[in-house]
Amino acid sequence: MTPTLEKLINHFASLPGIGKKSAARLAYYVLGMKKEDVQSFADSLLNVKSAINLCKHCQSFCEREICEICSDNTRDKSVICVVEDAKSIDSIENLREYKGLYHVLHGVISPIDGIGPEQLKIKELLSRIDDELKEVIVATNPSVEGEATALYIGKILKPFGIKVTRLAYGLPVGATLEYADGMTLLRAIEGRTEVK
Repeated sequence: MTPTLEKLINHFASLPGIGKKSAARLAYYVLGMKKEDVQSFADSLLNVKSAINLCKHCQSFCEREICEICSDNTRDKSVICVVEDAKSIDSIENLREYKGLYHVLHGVISPIDGIGPEQLKIKELLSRIDDELKEVIVATNPSVEGEATALYIGKILKPFGIKVTRLAYGLPVGATLEYADGMTLLRAIEGRTEVK
């Protein structure tokens, strides 16, 4: 294997979810591509770093100063859904039900990894508090770090009189109780709704 090919494999392997075998497969695939296709791919990689920035309001990725969602006057400005990362916005938007705004933290509080509230976009969330804001939905993942982040956000927003809610977590459709872990089962019980 040539040093150049090995370097490309190592770059692919440094991406999340890509092991050494998958990285090698990708590198050999790139070798088989037309030169103009490789150039277009490389240009896309460079452009993503120069053309994309953070929205001035929600801290999501966009190519303008303010993203499309924050610019949309039909969105409900009384609700902000706080998410760990920008990918989570796509998941919620795909439901086509939520009509409020978003705020991206770019991580969660994780003392073990040296990530405290200062490293997250929490100050930017606080700067969005106004008379119109009535509810903040904390949609961090149901992990220890996600829960700690949700509790922290709830604590700092309490003095403002803003309703802070957490997504209900529970059993997925088709799951059986005997295989559910304790935290999932507890969340399912806590998030129960009335049968109508």
